[in-house]
Amino acid sequence: MKKLQAQLKTISKSLVSLSKQVDKILQQISKLQAPKATAAAKKTKTTAAKAKKTSVKKKPVKKKTAKKKTTKQMTALETVFGVIKRSRNGATIAALKEKTGLVSRQLSNALHKLAKKGQIVAKERGLYIKK
Repeated sequence: MKKLQAQLKTISKSLVSLSKQVDKILQQISKLQAPKATAAAKKTKTTAAKAKKTSVKKKPVKKKTAKKKTTKQMTALETVFGVIKRSRNGATIAALKEKTGLVSRQLSNALHKLAKKGQIVAKERGLYIKK
């Protein structure tokens, strides 16, 4: 039991010395930071935990302002339907890829959704027209 008490005393002494070292380091850091941070660090010298909490400054939160969109961003469905609508004899898949810049998977999904909605019809394989 005495050995345990002696060990606990040595551990507590080492913790005290470590907390003092942490305080010194925090003071050095606060000197390197802005003058406002040093005043906060000097006020709370009592424990290392308190010094840590006060010396760490949070960045101010920036408010996001609503930006006005000058051009409306069109969805894949709108772009594909627009190309098909403007074409006289319908649009092929190759022409749609070229004009819209969509990947095959995106184009396939858009064509399927437009056909399901009833906005376009497949005239023949690979050729789509407005309904």
